[in-house]
Amino acid sequence: MGDQATGLLSPWLREKRLKMAGPYLKGRVLDYGCGVGALAPMCKPDAYLGIDVDRTVLEIARRKHPQFNFVSGVSEAETFDTITALAVIEHVPDPVALLRKFKRMLKPKGHIVLTAPHPSVEWLHALGAKIGLFSREASEEHQQLISYERMQELGANSGLVLEKYKCFLFGGNQLFVLRSP
Repeated sequence: MGDQATGLLSPWLREKRLKMAGPYLKGRVLDYGCGVGALAPMCKPDAYLGIDVDRTVLEIARRKHPQFNFVSGVSEAETFDTITALAVIEHVPDPVALLRKFKRMLKPKGHIVLTAPHPSVEWLHALGAKIGLFSREASEEHQQLISYERMQELGANSGLVLEKYKCFLFGGNQLFVLRSP
């Protein structure tokens, strides 16, 4: 998926997601799908781990933020106070499996912070991607856009509770904060 920076508005959208996630970054943070490491400066270097499958963006992240750690894989034995996956969950084929993985890596009283486009704007996202406003690659890789009700279901099926929910960007994007019961 890369870093979704190909659309004209992609950097602006990324900044809005980071701003929404910022208040929930506590303790040791796993930035799942970190891209070029835009979230890293919001964390302490010794309490941040960025992970991404795209080795090219990891190299960019390492150059931009040499004091932070970026990897392509992490042991599920590691634990974190906060796990973020900003604009990621809509790209995975099995969101329950991902949430269960996160739950196993979550410290007691920890939180999972997710952002995702709202399903009602799927048409707008597709159109924006087609004309270059949003990342075409990201739009084409969407598996499913997740509503509030669907996230409650996914959380319950993963042994998690949806603690906080907010819409932003005029309802076109969502913030989900989940925790263990």
